[in-house]
Amino acid sequence: MAQPAGSPSSNAQLGSSKEIAGHEFLAFTLGQEEYGIDILKVQEIRGYEAVTRIANAPEFIKGVINLRGIIIPVVDMRIKFNLGTPTYDQFTVVIILNIGGRIMGMVVDSVSDVTTLSPEQVKPAPEMGTAFNTNYLIGLGTIDERMLILVDIDKLMSSSEMGLIETLAS
Repeated sequence: MAQPAGSPSSNAQLGSSKEIAGHEFLAFTLGQEEYGIDILKVQEIRGYEAVTRIANAPEFIKGVINLRGIIIPVVDMRIKFNLGTPTYDQFTVVIILNIGGRIMGMVVDSVSDVTTLSPEQVKPAPEMGTAFNTNYLIGLGTIDERMLILVDIDKLMSSSEMGLIETLAS
C-alpha cells in the first residue's frame, strides 16, 4: 500500500477526540482485539518474513529486516502488549510505519480495513490506574458493533523503552 498523500497539517500530532475525528485509521488485529492507527503514518503493508535477531534486544523487538536497502527494526506488538506467545501464519503482516522520519515495522496478526471516524464515534480511553499504561491510547472508536482501540503510534514508538529501536537501526 502506498503512503497516502496528505497536506502538511494532516501530519500533526493527534491529541484530542476533536482532532482525530474525520481521520482515517488502519484497523488491525492482535489476538481477539481490534486496534486502529492513523493511516497517514503507514508507509506500506507487507507479508511477514523472517527477521534477523539482534543480540541483547528486548523481546518485543523481533529484529531487523532489509527493506529495499534500508535496515529497519521490527516490533512484535503481541509481545509488546503482553498478549501471549505470537503465532505467525499467512495472515500475519508487517505494517511499515514512517514516524517522524524514522522507518520501522510493526508485526500484527492481520489487517482488516481503513475506516473514517466521526467525532461521535470516538470516546476517551478509560483510566486503568497503574495496572495498565494508557498514555499511548487516543481513545476508543465505535463502528456499529465494532470497537477499535485507537493507538497514538507516535507516543507508543517514541516511549523511552522504544528509544532502543533507534539505536538498533543505526
